[in-house]
Formats: sequence, structure tokens, C-alpha cells
Amino acid sequence: MTLCDLKPGQKGKVVSFGTEGVLRHRLLDMGITTGIEIELIKVAPLGDPLEIRLRGYNLSLRKTEASVIEIK
Repeated sequence: MTLCDLKPGQKGKVVSFGTEGVLRHRLLDMGITTGIEIELIKVAPLGDPLEIRLRGYNLSLRKTEASVIEIK
């Protein structure tokens, strides 16, 4: 299951990343690490971007970025 599969209001814990390199480092720099709880707040009308809440702040991610974040 990926972050894109969540519905607004649902939460999940990050298990792993389905990518390496620059995108993985960018996600880590934003505070998205394994074991962190993420809540999907809302999805834009056309489906991109997604607004998530983690570590006490809200963050917007593109759907392509969210699709590599595996959660449980």
C-alpha cells in the first residue's frame, strides 16, 4: 500500500521507499522517514497534489512522490 491509496483522514506508518537517489534524499529532508506516522489531510480537486500531516506540520506532495512511499 502506498500513500496514494489512503483516503482523507486516514493514517499510516511509513515502511519503506520505493526509490533511491535524489527523490529519496528529498523525502528524507522533508522529514519523511521510516516509522513516522502520516495522515492524509486532503487531495486537490484534480488529484494532485496531496496534503499530508506529519511531525506537527502540513506538507504538500505530488502524487508521483507519494506513490513511492510505502505504508502500512
